[in-house]
Amino acid sequence: MKIFRFSLALSLSALAAAAPGAAQSARLKTSDTTIQLIPDAHSPRMASVSSGVENMDNQATDKLIASAEIAGKTLPIEWKFNSAESRADTKVVSYIYESASPHLRLTWEWEVRSEHGPIEHVTRIENLESREVLLPLQTSFVFDWKTAALDNFESLYVEKGADTPSKIGTHLVKVTDDYEWEGKSSTYAQPLHGAPREIIPFLLVEHATGVQTGFYEGIEFSGRSKLTLARSGDSVKTEAGLDPLDGEARTRLKPGEVFETPRIFVGATHGGPDATSNVIRRWVREVLTNQNTWKNPQYPLVVNNSWGGGMNVNEEIANRMIADAASLGFEMFHLDAGWFRAVGDWQPDPVKFPHGLAPIADAAHAKGLKFGLWVDWAQAALSKSTGALNVRDPKVKDWLATDVPANWKPDEFKGQTIDIGDPPAKAWVMRETDRIVTDYKVDMLEHDGYLVAKGCDATDHPHAAPDPQLKCTYRDAGFLFSGSANATDVSYHAAHAYYDVQTNLRQKHPGLLLEICNDGGRMVDFGSAAHGDYFSITDTYDPLSNRRAFYDASFLLPPAMLEAYVERWEPKTTAADANSFRYMLRSGMMGWFSVMIDTSNWTSQQHDIARREIQTYKDQLRQLIRNADLFHVSERPDGKQWDAIEYFDPRTGRGVLFAFRGSTQTENSHRFILRGMDPSLTYQIRFHDGSSKDRTFRGDELLTGGVLVTLPNSYSSELVFVEALPSNAPRR
Repeated sequence: MKIFRFSLALSLSALAAAAPGAAQSARLKTSDTTIQLIPDAHSPRMASVSSGVENMDNQATDKLIASAEIAGKTLPIEWKFNSAESRADTKVVSYIYESASPHLRLTWEWEVRSEHGPIEHVTRIENLESREVLLPLQTSFVFDWKTAALDNFESLYVEKGADTPSKIGTHLVKVTDDYEWEGKSSTYAQPLHGAPREIIPFLLVEHATGVQTGFYEGIEFSGRSKLTLARSGDSVKTEAGLDPLDGEARTRLKPGEVFETPRIFVGATHGGPDATSNVIRRWVREVLTNQNTWKNPQYPLVVNNSWGGGMNVNEEIANRMIADAASLGFEMFHLDAGWFRAVGDWQPDPVKFPHGLAPIADAAHAKGLKFGLWVDWAQAALSKSTGALNVRDPKVKDWLATDVPANWKPDEFKGQTIDIGDPPAKAWVMRETDRIVTDYKVDMLEHDGYLVAKGCDATDHPHAAPDPQLKCTYRDAGFLFSGSANATDVSYHAAHAYYDVQTNLRQKHPGLLLEICNDGGRMVDFGSAAHGDYFSITDTYDPLSNRRAFYDASFLLPPAMLEAYVERWEPKTTAADANSFRYMLRSGMMGWFSVMIDTSNWTSQQHDIARREIQTYKDQLRQLIRNADLFHVSERPDGKQWDAIEYFDPRTGRGVLFAFRGSTQTENSHRFILRGMDPSLTYQIRFHDGSSKDRTFRGDELLTGGVLVTLPNSYSSELVFVEALPSNAPRR
């Protein structure tokens, strides 16, 4: 759990005068959500959340920790509301509670950071003792919605596409009486056989029919966290916060230090999942992400990545790829794994890159391309070179999450994870990442591998010590892991250290882009969204996997942040042709577009097609990906049937339908019902590939009858562009 110092002073208008302990309600609102807050004498609560269509009453009071440990003794806590120190205005409500013995101060805070969307919440606990305090787990948020027992509800949650998207991915399930669910998120994905996949930490609960009013909540954190949902009678109850391993989580809090729960967000909604998603994606963009990145009209970029050849990349291959990428209209060359001397030794391989990496960056820049670089900077191995992370070095050994045996060897690009929550380890990472960006003239830095330790054996790191009775070490996917009840605390410290590393890079290198990979999509979450510019959303790169991963993640995160790597692919059931080549490219073009192929090996026909597709992306698609609403207008892709994603921007009246025909041999045409149009306006429908004749429709026709797409071949696609016509334009 993160421990850090900061001032609790808030420059807010005072609450109305009241006797100590008196309930002083407050209200915060956005255009979408209104919450009512009440500070009861010993515990605060969010009394209700409203969408303006429905008011949802909360039957629960927030759970404040009931005890703490000092010098081995467990002491009960009696929290008392301090009205004199509490503050509120239209943007922030901050209720203060204090405990005399042990002497602690708790700040329960809600904040509005946008005129629309959800409202955020965090709880802070400050140690006012002269001794170290050991705190138990503080839950972030409890909401117990009082409902009608006979009402029909449904819940939406989304799995991460880590490794490869699952068969379901996006879950929309009935919330019946006695329903119980738990969703977990971390930077690792090691579920037991048959256990649920990890989720992007978010939950939507809504009425299943009618205007579908409801609420949602998400966790802005990259460490171990979880959400729960249970229904019983007139109660629909959720909890959000840290995920304690084996039911326990504790954190050390030194005198004067402050512990902060994972920040959450809560919102009210109506209109169904896509209506909710369009609010959330806009809010994430405006509140969480780096605003300087969005000022670049080229964002999201078109990228050529070297990983198509795996670890074999060298100076000759890189320069050849740069030249070809520039001729095709790419905007960045991304040098992936294979360039370094050894794991943990982030210097160029002198055989592969005898002149270093700076000349590669210069070559890219000379062609008008940015230069991106892969690094797995939290991994130690066996290199004895100066500056390398060597697991046998006594200093580095102290940083390891767990020690390695004498016969241990690293994998090709995986080593042993250091605990970056340990300040000396974090300081090394900050220096090394700064050096890499500076020395190699990097425009984009990708991190991969495991950065946030799952557990740690150390007793002298800031996290809580491991429990000797529960401690274990095991190997999985080339890594050694430490497992103990302190895993939540280890994860918490390391996640915040990771945020500090990313913040340090932004401060020292304005304009630097940061890709969040972490073993192929294991850190796709709202905390990472606030500390990076885009995500690798899956480690499987065929067209179906790319579309599935995008379909899922696009419910919650801006599509410009969702990177699909396009890998060389040919259909197994039919001969590859121009249609299947476009199908392959477009399956990765709905968000951030990266091609993981040595394009110099493409045929002249493929070059011509790719050049046109890239130009279309830059001229017509990018602005929609950046700014438009997104609608899931088909079922999740299965590779057999038709599927589609629609963008529509009501401000410009422009949109596009990405339509894909899978392996089906029996359905040459498919009708997609469109969303977002004004029913009273007239729209031009243009088939980019000429698969059908262009024509005009009224908005109400598109909203009810949709658009018919005809493709004679399996594994083919079409881009259907939509544009509102002037009100007096004739229909055709």
